[in-house]
Amino acid sequence: MLNLIWVAFVLIGFVAALVQTLQGDLEIFSRVLTGLFDTAKAGFEIALGLVGVMSLWLGVMKIGEKGGLIELFGRLVAPFFRRVFPDIPPGHPASGSIVMNVSANMLGLDNAATPLGLKAMQELQEINPRKDTASNPMIMFLVLNTAGITLIPTSVIAIRQSLAMQQGLSGFNAADIFLPTLLSTFISFTAGLIAVAAWQRINLLCAPVLAVFAGFALLMGGLYAWLAPLPAAAMAQMIGLLGSGIIVSLIALFVGAAAWRRVDVYASFVEGAKEGFGVAVQIIPYLIAMLVAISVFRSSGCMGYLVAGIGQVVLALGLNADFVPALPVGLMKTLSGSGARGLMVDVMTTYGVDSFQGRLAAIIQGSTETTFYVLAVYFGSVNITRMRHAVACGLIADLVGLVGAIAVGYAFYHGA
Repeated sequence: MLNLIWVAFVLIGFVAALVQTLQGDLEIFSRVLTGLFDTAKAGFEIALGLVGVMSLWLGVMKIGEKGGLIELFGRLVAPFFRRVFPDIPPGHPASGSIVMNVSANMLGLDNAATPLGLKAMQELQEINPRKDTASNPMIMFLVLNTAGITLIPTSVIAIRQSLAMQQGLSGFNAADIFLPTLLSTFISFTAGLIAVAAWQRINLLCAPVLAVFAGFALLMGGLYAWLAPLPAAAMAQMIGLLGSGIIVSLIALFVGAAAWRRVDVYASFVEGAKEGFGVAVQIIPYLIAMLVAISVFRSSGCMGYLVAGIGQVVLALGLNADFVPALPVGLMKTLSGSGARGLMVDVMTTYGVDSFQGRLAAIIQGSTETTFYVLAVYFGSVNITRMRHAVACGLIADLVGLVGAIAVGYAFYHGA
């Protein structure tokens, strides 16, 4: 799918540029070529900016792992997952792998979440009576992965910080999307959970599930009641304070707990930071590849035509169209995570990382997973060919999550 998207961006952009040349615009190919070189350079600089932040965060997560807090977090959410996976036998190892996978996703540990997810899928296949057909627990697991809650969108924050430095924004708080992203991803998670539960006739009206939803609703309601009376700019500033304060507090908690358990905190951080360097460097070719394809599409005018067309439809419906430039990020996210990341960078570069459009693109990118990629990798790892209702429920979660992200973006940032 990603190959088709990449080829389409390049070829459609080329054809559009050729048509404009025939119409008399003799500079169009020069602009396209300049855009290619500029975006290739920008992609490399963004990826370099990620090295430090990813090394920092994965180092901190390694401290949390050695200190036992990540395992503790997994045990705390285990009662909830036992209720939404009723077909998994009590005590089966798949339950533990699922909890750890979801916990890693919530903490932004993509490199740790994928191996845990593949392990969970293999264990679920062991209790699957029809080896070529997705079982109910497999589908629930996949949909919750594609719509999973993200507490800290690490890579998005890192990219925003890198772009802010390039754009000369001193004192910029890249974590100011923390609360809106958390709320948006919870909307997507809820939609996916309800869709699968309705299909599989799972009773969600039980104490652990209701406690999770009630606790989150009370927390978000209280925060919004506190923030809503503030002017838009003050609200954005306060959200940034909350996001950065919570993240720093979490780091201090991890370090303190590990030190109390006599863990070599420094060595643990270095061990995790080495992984962070590899993750950041690994992103470089994928990010540059997508950015140059988007550059051809944009420089030829196609991106402008697409956004303008969507904007006209939105205006015809009587709606505010300020969100339209960020909409392609959400549409791409279902198909390709790296493609959506490239579009997010393009939006933040074009409109500014501190703009409404830039913030909304970051919220959308941080609040959903790549549905078709997750389905292909996880189901492919155990040779599942019949996915049943997994795709439909995943797309429901994506669509509701996208609408929710736009609504949250307007509530928190429009007019800031």
